[in-house]
Amino acid sequence: MPWVFHRDGQRIVSMTKAWQSACRKAGCPGRILHDLRRTAVRAFMRAGVPERVCMALTGHKTRSVFERYNIVSGGDLREAARKLDGEAITRAATVG
Repeated sequence: MPWVFHRDGQRIVSMTKAWQSACRKAGCPGRILHDLRRTAVRAFMRAGVPERVCMALTGHKTRSVFERYNIVSGGDLREAARKLDGEAITRAATVG
């Protein structure tokens, strides 16, 4: 096959149109290709993959650009607070 991206062996001329069509068919119109990169960064970080490894996997050369993809959500903050509460309870149980 001479084309990496093709439809039934025919070259895809516009990646943008192909992407928009695929998103529409998947029921998530309006997504952009970089959403995948952002999702990958978030998934790696939440899985505990070291930042330098995440950067190598996603092709980020600088930490400043990487940080723009590593978005902190409200859910992330709630999870951190839950972990901190659990840690405080554990410490109080072992001290007292």
